[in-house]
Amino acid sequence: MFALLRENISIAFDSIKGQLLRTILTVLIIAIGITALVGILSAVGALENTISGNFASMGANTFNIQRYNYTSQRGSEINKVNPVITYREVKTFQDKYHFPLTTTAISFTGTSSAEIKWENEKTDPEINVLGINENYLTNSGLNIESGRDFNYFDIQNNNNVAIVGADFGKNNSLFKGANPIDKIISIRGAKFKIIGILESKGSTFGNNEDLRVLIPLQHARSIFSNPGINYNLSVRVENKEALDAAQDDAILTFRSIRQLNPIERDNFGIERSDSLLNEIAQMSGYLNMAAWIISLVTIFGSSIALMNIMLVSVTERTREIGVRKALGAKKNTIAVQFFMETLIIGQFGGVLGIILGILIGMAVSAGVGFDFTTPWLAMFWAIVVTLITALVSGLYPAIKASKQDPIESLRYE
Repeated sequence: MFALLRENISIAFDSIKGQLLRTILTVLIIAIGITALVGILSAVGALENTISGNFASMGANTFNIQRYNYTSQRGSEINKVNPVITYREVKTFQDKYHFPLTTTAISFTGTSSAEIKWENEKTDPEINVLGINENYLTNSGLNIESGRDFNYFDIQNNNNVAIVGADFGKNNSLFKGANPIDKIISIRGAKFKIIGILESKGSTFGNNEDLRVLIPLQHARSIFSNPGINYNLSVRVENKEALDAAQDDAILTFRSIRQLNPIERDNFGIERSDSLLNEIAQMSGYLNMAAWIISLVTIFGSSIALMNIMLVSVTERTREIGVRKALGAKKNTIAVQFFMETLIIGQFGGVLGIILGILIGMAVSAGVGFDFTTPWLAMFWAIVVTLITALVSGLYPAIKASKQDPIESLRYE
């Protein structure tokens, strides 16, 4: 049995070599469809990983109170201008909000173009400086790679301490490769001792999360005193089942702070980590559907081309089929031979399509800064699709070849 299978495979390869141009064209048509499938799914997967990782930095079981609700703006709400969230409002919220087992983080971005100095060295003016309280890192899902986090006394006593992003800790030009811990940096003339380095978060859409410096809230307010500064509140709930109740209580509390009457709509936004991820999953689903539609249309065309080349092959080799049958070849043997050719051509196209798709996915990810991961699921579906294509395209030609009459086949010229 295995000897017969080996012989059929050998004959299939010989036949493929004999009609090389048609085979190459068919392989390319199949590869285009698989490339579309794997390439788009790879790019979508990289996009989903990047955005999910970015939004997951909100932390688990958290929601943010912020100026706008960016993911749900529709119609007239887009033109609605909400007032900034002031320091008085966030402090009042912190004092009034007492939902059980919750922690509240306060933060604001002082500048996104700071110049950090150390001794005679300085960075480019591209550093984000944030003022935070002691709960910010926990609520944001950030981790310390080396050093320590702010504690309650650092914030309350306004200690001159800072936590820096991962880019300061590796291959940095500011510290000349030295360990940043305990170094004294200067921000607009104010001195801060580095006590911690954050784990790397990478960049999203050109926004480098590793080029930032975190300092105590009150210190940041004294350095960055621009009018109209907008503050953010982040609330973390220990028990996930209480997240909805905690959010409702937070909305009521903040509405009370802003003195909104019952018929007025909220003039602030609420963002939940799980709702953001759900929206990302929904968008990814649409993109995946588009990838399948595009690839299946292309693969349908390649199936027709593959069936056509096999039917032509059956016609051209009618006399060969007659000789093989005259020598004792059975119907199943003839069918397997032609089916094997279809399968080999299909797999060539599938492998080429997978390679090209992964390369395209990697190129897109590298070009826009996505976190590329090997698309194992896309590769699996590509293999399944090529097998189905070969089955559908090869079945009829194989049956037709096996049913050829040996006498009529031998007479064929």
